[in-house]
Amino acid sequence: MPKKIDLTGRRFGRLVVLYDTGERKGGQVVWRCRCDCGNKVNVVGRSLTSGNTTSCGCYNRERVVEVKTKHGMKRQGGTHPIYQTWHAMLQRCEYPNDKHYKDYGGRGIKVRDEWHDAQAFIDWALANGWQRGLTLDRIDNDGNYEPSNCRWVTRKEQAWNRRSNRLITFNGKTQPMSQWAEELNIPYHALNHRINGYHWPVERALTEPIRRHKHAS
Repeated sequence: MPKKIDLTGRRFGRLVVLYDTGERKGGQVVWRCRCDCGNKVNVVGRSLTSGNTTSCGCYNRERVVEVKTKHGMKRQGGTHPIYQTWHAMLQRCEYPNDKHYKDYGGRGIKVRDEWHDAQAFIDWALANGWQRGLTLDRIDNDGNYEPSNCRWVTRKEQAWNRRSNRLITFNGKTQPMSQWAEELNIPYHALNHRINGYHWPVERALTEPIRRHKHAS
């Protein structure tokens, strides 16, 4: 066991360490800290000493306001869509209290360091195809949020890339079941039943014609 280093009273950015909470995460001491804004938070020792956590979260919130004002990204009736995307990305990857954290930060998905700066993300978005109505999609669903793994797509294209959407290979071509259904004009529920319910071979599931019920005349 490495020797515990007492951080009590030390300052890390806006945080001052108050005491050891007695909790441990991954073998690390969890410290109770007071932020300059008045909030108190629990922080793992490694996050403090590495510089990854330097406030209760107020710094990031202030940066959002600062950059929105500086770059004119605020619009009447709410926040610009790029900011909504940027903020949501950080929340689900880095804030355990976010309802989506377990599917992102909780399974190791991280945000590239440079994208913690809102302006860096804005610059990338505007230079790489952002348009209103498009969503941010990771090409590799197990990869991080970084320029080489992200793109702007329609909601339908993003649905095709979900972890839950099974990939099917046929005639040397691999794509999600939903995409095969659309391409071959097979109702998705019917294709899903054929493969996951009836356990048909892929070739039969994709090539057997759909029986259309005739209406009585």
